[in-house]
Amino acid sequence: MTQRAKIESGGPEPGGGTGTGSGAATGTGRGSGAATGAGAGTGTGAGTDSGGIDAGAELDPVHPVSPPAPRFRPAGLTTAEVAERVARGAVNDVPVRSSRSAADIVRANVFTRFNAIIGVLWVVMLIVAPVQDSLFGYVILANTGIGIVQELRAKKTLDSLAVIGEAKPSVRRDGRTAEVSTSEIVLDDVIELGPGDKVVVDGVVGEADGLEIDESLLTGEADPVLKRPGDPVMSGSFVVAGGGAFTATKVGREAYAAQLAEEATRFTLVHSELRSGISTILKYVTWMMIPTSVGLIVSQLVVKDTNLKDSIARTVGGIVPMIPEGLVLLTSVAFAIGVIRLGRKQCLVQELPAIEGLARVDVVCLDKTGTLTEGGMDVTELRPLGGADPGYVRKVLGALGESDPRPNASLQAIIDAYPDSADWRCTESLPFSSARKYSGACFSEGDGESSTWLLGAPDVLLPPGDPALDEINTLNEQGLRVLLLARAARELDDDRVATGVRPTALVVLEQRLRPDAADTLRYFEEQDVRAKVISGDNAVSVGAVAGKLGLPGAENTVDARRMPAERDGMARVLDQNAVFGRVTPQQKRDMVGALQSRGHTVAMTGDGVNDVLALKDADIGVSMGSGSEATRAVAQIVLLNNSFSTLPSVVAEGRRVIGNITRVATLFLTKTVYSVLLAILVVCSQVEYPFLPRHLTLLSTLTIGVPAFFLALAPNKERARPHFVKRVMRYAIPGGIVAATATFTAYLVARHHYTGPEALQAETSAATLTLFLTSMWVLAIIARPYTWWRVALVGTMGGAFLLVLVVPWLQEFFQLKLVGTTMPWAAVGIAAAAAALIEVTFRWVDHRFPA
Repeated sequence: MTQRAKIESGGPEPGGGTGTGSGAATGTGRGSGAATGAGAGTGTGAGTDSGGIDAGAELDPVHPVSPPAPRFRPAGLTTAEVAERVARGAVNDVPVRSSRSAADIVRANVFTRFNAIIGVLWVVMLIVAPVQDSLFGYVILANTGIGIVQELRAKKTLDSLAVIGEAKPSVRRDGRTAEVSTSEIVLDDVIELGPGDKVVVDGVVGEADGLEIDESLLTGEADPVLKRPGDPVMSGSFVVAGGGAFTATKVGREAYAAQLAEEATRFTLVHSELRSGISTILKYVTWMMIPTSVGLIVSQLVVKDTNLKDSIARTVGGIVPMIPEGLVLLTSVAFAIGVIRLGRKQCLVQELPAIEGLARVDVVCLDKTGTLTEGGMDVTELRPLGGADPGYVRKVLGALGESDPRPNASLQAIIDAYPDSADWRCTESLPFSSARKYSGACFSEGDGESSTWLLGAPDVLLPPGDPALDEINTLNEQGLRVLLLARAARELDDDRVATGVRPTALVVLEQRLRPDAADTLRYFEEQDVRAKVISGDNAVSVGAVAGKLGLPGAENTVDARRMPAERDGMARVLDQNAVFGRVTPQQKRDMVGALQSRGHTVAMTGDGVNDVLALKDADIGVSMGSGSEATRAVAQIVLLNNSFSTLPSVVAEGRRVIGNITRVATLFLTKTVYSVLLAILVVCSQVEYPFLPRHLTLLSTLTIGVPAFFLALAPNKERARPHFVKRVMRYAIPGGIVAATATFTAYLVARHHYTGPEALQAETSAATLTLFLTSMWVLAIIARPYTWWRVALVGTMGGAFLLVLVVPWLQEFFQLKLVGTTMPWAAVGIAAAAAALIEVTFRWVDHRFPA
């Protein structure tokens, strides 16, 4: 059989006479016959001719095309024509980046508000103080360098994965079809389209075989648009049914959705509760810093008559620790390392917040086909109905398989099982659509007979109560998929073609379960994430598959055709059930919205074009790498290895990032709180600031910097919770207040205890010891629950500080020397009381203000 489908090519040429076909397409005329134009042949019929556009053809006055559509060339451009267009720059050269440029990464990490403040203070300290008081500047250089290196590694991972996941459109050149990179498309290229393909450049349709295109991503209109030759197609839309080809009329930056496409796949750090929460905290910290710093400067330089350089050093020492600069860098590093870890598992994270978002998900909606089951199917049985001849039924199925140039998984199984009959010719075809649930074709059989056939969902094609439905339900309960072959009595283009069909045979298909699906569903159950199977297939069949995989609630399946249309009613049914069948693409979208209306954070997985709308609306869209280009374009996460079992890794990575950043944020912000409060106490008391920058650099490194780096990268399976700012500040504020009060108390006691020219250094040492011990207790609380390496980490930090106190050259370098025994032990006692108060306060906060 040479004719696959009714192909309309070129522009419409109405009339009942003779038309000339200039391409390799096949023309059909309804009425007196059908003719094939395989070059410059002629076809006669009472309908429309489907050859190429005739130079003198009259355009349909009802559907004028303005400006005139370009001449469609079915064979495409020649190699020489492609080279000529490349030479003049008429190529699709949109720089679609999967990540920020290296320059952007460097700029984002170096030119920050806090780096600018610290940079100025560092220059001042290099001028007026010894090098050990300028150590904080080198720490910032190290932190910034680490941030740049890790993000560059993440960029490399993203770029390499994006190349793997890039779709390659099919382009006709020199009469042959080949896949090329999107960036290699040139002006006037002929690009083929099939179900799930994304339109990558603007153009005009030249061939159409029931071509339906969804333009919702551009216009917001969910209903697919039927395209005919001469109609425009816009980049950013995608094919939902049928096939065809179009001529590229706008490429590169001229294409309508070029900018949208670039933005959609760009590395981004926006729309993250974690990052927006940190930004909110930093905004308030900045406002607190300004008056406090001014007061501290006036206090140290004017009120106290001390050495100018020493006053400047102590003023800077009070300002620097107010800045939680490492928190921003550490967040970027944690995200970047998350991308690298997931990249090693062939998981492309198109937007970094998706790592965080999936960790917050409490409902995951799964499409059965391609997610719980593998893409392929096998025909296990053919059951003729009503005494139909099995041999004749096989011929029909073979012809139906050949009629569709882009078969789905079900039809591919039929093609594999039943070869095509050469003497059958397809005169018209109706591609499969998720909304219709069936496909069809008209045939001219070898003996001159004509027939129209439909293949699709039995419960859609048969009326309720049909005897065949009982037999079908029995098969569905076994997890088998059943298609009905039926002969239609109406024309294929009749809207009621599915009414009054004559059942001819049942095609029984067996789906291949993914070997890792059961373990993945079990993981979600253990993590308190509710799984909802939402499929367009028969509800009983979907429930049987879910039951085999051990999904709770699989025995109670819901037919989506009987679900309430209003959002509240739909949400109620969704909360009470787990498996849904016969769901239309629009219903999938409505279901996501209904779940979100109940406060759920929803993830949607899928690989088919019918999943695109739901993927786009979900909080997190997850696409399979083998899925359609449209699904990959709108998803935030693409599983390039097509393994559903990768999802737990993404969830775990997100929980690690969120949980650990929340932990270390408490350390950074406790420091900010006690630094601001100490500065205020100093200003009010009119005394010298107790610390030099070197002291606070040492404390920050041992109690925050080094521990935070290890804690931020540690395993963490705690479920992500909302209200990041509230959860962090409820610990940081009381912890900082207690630490500042204890430290200032020890400082005042030491001022009364010590006298003489070396008194200030002794007072500073006692205050430093108190602040270190108090901060170490905060670290010890944050490090819980304890493991061997966490205990070792806290112990190592304590040992490092002890080393500074006992090694003479380190004592000299940091100007830390404990004098006598009374005041050091008093400092230890004050710190112990502060630690006990912090412990009690944190437990009270947990009870009084639960997260």
